[in-house]
Amino acid sequence: MRLPEEYCCLGVVRQQLLVSDDIPYTSHNSSACLIADIQDASLLTKLIEEAVSHIMEYAAEGSDPGLCVATEKDAALDGIVAFGQRCTHAVSTQKQALHAARKVHLSGHGGTNDGIIGATAAVGLTLSGWSGRYVEFTDLRNWPERTTIAELNGSGIGTLSTDRDAKVPSPNDVVFTHGWLRPRLVGHRPVLFVKPQGESVWENIDRKRRKKDHPTSFDKQVEETGLGSPS
Repeated sequence: MRLPEEYCCLGVVRQQLLVSDDIPYTSHNSSACLIADIQDASLLTKLIEEAVSHIMEYAAEGSDPGLCVATEKDAALDGIVAFGQRCTHAVSTQKQALHAARKVHLSGHGGTNDGIIGATAAVGLTLSGWSGRYVEFTDLRNWPERTTIAELNGSGIGTLSTDRDAKVPSPNDVVFTHGWLRPRLVGHRPVLFVKPQGESVWENIDRKRRKKDHPTSFDKQVEETGLGSPS
């Protein structure tokens, strides 16, 4: 979706919902939430119209798209957050989604309208600030395979070490990204989880799924440079 100039996209977060045989879904039962900065609240109606137009043009045939739009100033946000969290582990209904989103915009745009469930859940989980991963954030798809902590931080992406001794990455430390950055939503901001791979060297713990037995460029670089996992 292309936002008009009056809006600023702060990122798009993918949320994973419950995968169950009792839930019909198009692919992986995931939904996405766009985070936008709108200085003028009167523009919200225009944003909803643009979103509906985008859905009607690009929704996959046979899908059940839904749209939920909420702002930080809306009432009953706790109910939307609770609904989103519920959708990660329990089968939920349209009736429950409509109740949770009763004070914000919620609309279905095709099929059974079950898409309002995922749309409400995506907004709720993103509002919680502690769920999902960014699939859009600034220039997310053009990062090199090798960068630094400082460069990540400078772009607005924080880093968090998964080292059991809680070692903290330093600004000049190197990070191997695997050419695929999908920071998590942690504390209402994008955070990349990294693990140590040597002195002042870190590795992005997430990577795009690849076929087995095909070494990644990171694996080759580790072999060539002699970097190894710490004991």
